[in-house]
This record gives sequence, structure tokens and C-alpha cells, in this order.
Amino acid sequence: MVTTWNRIKNSDFIYHFLRDPVACVSFMILLVLVVSSFAAPIIAPHDPYNPATIDIMDSELPPAWNAEGTAKFLLGTDDMGRDLLSTMLYGMRISIIIGLGAVALQAFLGIVIGLLSGYIKRLDTILMRIADVQLSFSTYMIAIFIGAIFQMMFGVANYEQIAAPLLILIIGLAEWPQYARTVRASVLAEKKKEYVEAARVIGLSNIRIMWRHILPNTLSPVLVISTVQVANAIMSEAALSFLGLGMPMTKPSLGSLITAGFEYIFSGSWWITILPGILLVLLILVINLLGDWVRDYLNPKLYKG
Repeated sequence: MVTTWNRIKNSDFIYHFLRDPVACVSFMILLVLVVSSFAAPIIAPHDPYNPATIDIMDSELPPAWNAEGTAKFLLGTDDMGRDLLSTMLYGMRISIIIGLGAVALQAFLGIVIGLLSGYIKRLDTILMRIADVQLSFSTYMIAIFIGAIFQMMFGVANYEQIAAPLLILIIGLAEWPQYARTVRASVLAEKKKEYVEAARVIGLSNIRIMWRHILPNTLSPVLVISTVQVANAIMSEAALSFLGLGMPMTKPSLGSLITAGFEYIFSGSWWITILPGILLVLLILVINLLGDWVRDYLNPKLYKG
């Protein structure tokens, strides 16, 4: 009896994946980073969210390998006296959640709008012009505008409580046109094929044809975009944090940690910025490498086997 696991293990995808060392190493590193971030409450040496465990006298301690460092704080401490290793693990979890949440929102909006635009001709011009207008504004411009409004409406203290969902909303709303354009192009090609005509002949509704028949055949490019967009969303959050519109320092992301330590980098406390920066670069790099492999695998013109 062939089980689901055996079908997956013997699939063409796994066969080529296991024979690509770059993809395998990138996946293993990404798996370690993701598991470490979500297991932070268990494996982190300290709780950076608990003020009772933080001593301001421990601020700006160097990493343990430095002569002035201590084994209690392996990667040193930040300017608030928090263990940098623990804060990086918690911060990476926030960055990943924001990246995944923003991409989920982008994909949902882009797929719905792309399906409607490609399948229903009278909506095509309207929806694509909205996408063109959206693309004329950068993510950061929208973030500055919306962030300033929310800070004014709710105050800085209350804004900190809604910072994560707000960043997901901002980044998601700013990047959906890429999905919409890609899905629209696929729908325009698919709706002319025989299986769509057959579905119309037997009386299936337009909604059923779009979601049950056309959509599954447009998911390959959506998957490729999603792998790249997760990295882009994480970078966008880091950039917004650098502008002061990201996560608050009470619950920092990797971008917030880099920003917080930037003013100390030339005073000798380089680890506050450099170490989170290295972790952020590593996270973005492995995601992009996996995205490149998925793109090549799903494109027969690029993938050589």
C-alpha cells in the first residue's frame, strides 16, 4: 500500500531537492532559525519581556569571548541590559510572524483581485488601474502615512500594542499588486483552454470555475513570489523600524534591535547592531536561496534537472 509519506518521499520535487546542496543547506539553516525563534520561551537563557529579570547595570556588556564579557550573557547585552541572544531569538520570531502575515494578506488580496481581473473583462481595466496607482506609492510612503495617523489616533503607548498587526496590514496592502498582476496573466492564458470551455458548457458558475479549476493552475508562480516576498516583507519591517515606524523596543524585532544599537556602534558596543544584523542577513539569504531554487524547479525553461 502506497502511503502519502511514500508518495512525498518518492516525488520528483524531493528527488531534485535532495540533489541540490545549496537548497538543502539553506533549508536546514532556515529550519533551525524558525524552530529556534518559536521555541524562544523554552530555549532562551533569559526573558527579555520580563522587567524583573533585567538589570540596567548589565547594559552594554560585550560577548562572552571578550575579556570583559561574562558567560551569563553569551552574546553580550543591549543598551537596556537585556541578554542579546534571548532578545534576538524573540525578535526573530516577531520578524518571521510579520513576514508570513504580510505575505498571507498580500497573497489573499492579489489572488482574489487577479482572478476577478483576468476572468471578468469589464473589471480588468478598473482593477489594474487601481494596481497601477498602488504601485506608484512605495511601501515606506504608505507606512509613514498610516503609521503617523494611527499614532495620532491611539497615542504612542497604545500604538505599541497594535504595532505587529499594523505592520502586517501596511506591508500587505502595499505589495498585493505583484500577486494580482501575476495571477491575472495566468488566468488570461488559462481561461482560453478547453477544460474551462468544458466547465462552462456543463453549466458551472463563474465562481466555481475560477476557484476550483483555474486557480489551482495559477499557484506555481504564486508560490515562487511568496518565497521571495517573505524575505522582502521582513526587510521592509526592518527598514520601517529604522525609520521609527516598526516594532517598539519593549517587544523588538531584528530591525528594531539593529536600530537601537546603531548609535552605539562607533562607541565600542558594536555587537548590539552587528549581531542582529548578521542574523537578519542570514535569514533573508536562506529564504532567497530557497526561493531561487523553487523558481528554477517550477520553471522547465530554467531548471536543468
